[in-house]
Amino acid sequence: MSGFDYSLDFDNVDFREEPHLYRVGKGEQGVLLVQPYKGEILPHWRFRTGKVARESSERIYAMFLSYKEQDDFVGMDMARKFLQMGYTRARRYANHRSGRKYDEKGEKLPQEPDALDNEKARAARIFYAKYVEAREDGHYKKRRQEWVERYG
Repeated sequence: MSGFDYSLDFDNVDFREEPHLYRVGKGEQGVLLVQPYKGEILPHWRFRTGKVARESSERIYAMFLSYKEQDDFVGMDMARKFLQMGYTRARRYANHRSGRKYDEKGEKLPQEPDALDNEKARAARIFYAKYVEAREDGHYKKRRQEWVERYG
């Protein structure tokens, strides 16, 4: 699989109009670059509390299903990336309240004592469940494989 193409002019590319330019990349690559999907999904992305994360992840997953219904692979993949990012960011804040993993010397900061059971940890678990649901969706997996084979 080729990596995400960061050389594109993201300010001027509409990936709904030119989906062939989209590359899946790894993990969350490009999640905050690919328009119009970023603009559609980002306003709904929140993970401050478990309740907020549930509402957010359910809304983004509903968008995933809508993109799926339209057979819009780029939209499905972007929604999947936002769900994954909800998990990873909430996990980071569960582990480190400041959101910083390293101190100014580059040394790893200790994890919060309640890192496995605080509000952000609950938010992370909620996002992770929806992320897995999207990632393991049969139609999504089939389209992803086809996309990678066709476009790299």
